[in-house]
Amino acid sequence: MRHAMTNRAPGRRAGRSLLLTSGLAIALAAVAVPFYWLVVGATHSSRELFTSPPPLLPGGHLAENLATLQDTAHFGRVVLNSLGIASVYTLLAGTVCTLAGYGFATYRFRGREVLFGLLMLGLVVPTQITLVPLFRMMAGLQWLGTYQAVIAPNLALPFGIFLMRQSMAALPKELLDSGRMDGCGERRLFLRVALPPMRPALAALSIFLFLYQWNDFVWPLIVLRDELTFTIPVALASLQGLDETDYGAILAGTSVAAVPMAVVFLLLQRHFVSGLLAGAVKE
Repeated sequence: MRHAMTNRAPGRRAGRSLLLTSGLAIALAAVAVPFYWLVVGATHSSRELFTSPPPLLPGGHLAENLATLQDTAHFGRVVLNSLGIASVYTLLAGTVCTLAGYGFATYRFRGREVLFGLLMLGLVVPTQITLVPLFRMMAGLQWLGTYQAVIAPNLALPFGIFLMRQSMAALPKELLDSGRMDGCGERRLFLRVALPPMRPALAALSIFLFLYQWNDFVWPLIVLRDELTFTIPVALASLQGLDETDYGAILAGTSVAAVPMAVVFLLLQRHFVSGLLAGAVKE
């Protein structure tokens, strides 16, 4: 009886391994196939994309599609706009969210929980509700058509503050108290004691903030007026005409737009993983 059960165990493990591998392969295909077709479509003209069967191998129209993007949407300038806006937003919003999270996690003041609860309501309020008030605010400041109108409204992002508050709350109180006893001021305590253990959370926050701003479409569409100030999502949407749409150029632009996102994620993922491993080692 025991011998039979022992023989069945390797078979069960092999079946589970095969099932897990099959599930991972299906998930990989679900992600990789659309991305592959996006890259392939960027190398074909719109007419070729609608042939039957659709093309599955790269074509020879990539340079033509990129030239169309540059001629019709000033795509080189648009890419620089998106990179600049997303980078500045990530830096400023990361600073605001980190400081706010540190304050909520380490300081005790009257109404802290109420204020944090009100802030968290921003996670459940649809962004469409805030569009009109924000637009009137930007108009009152005479910021319409400027980059600061895109960057400023969402600097205090509720999810970013929540993420950093939860991460900062895990800091041992004794670590901060010992820093104060050693004569650290609050600014030095924040920079030298609280921030270094937060590298994994900061990497995750930076990825989220960069992708959030890079992919934002509705708000830049509302406040930006000049084609030379457009971001990538707005510029690509402007290529969709009523009579004819150059899908080859749109797919080429989308492929180019995916490159910085992948680079940022891969770079910060490395720091994210190394930070986790460093934090897992106990001296």
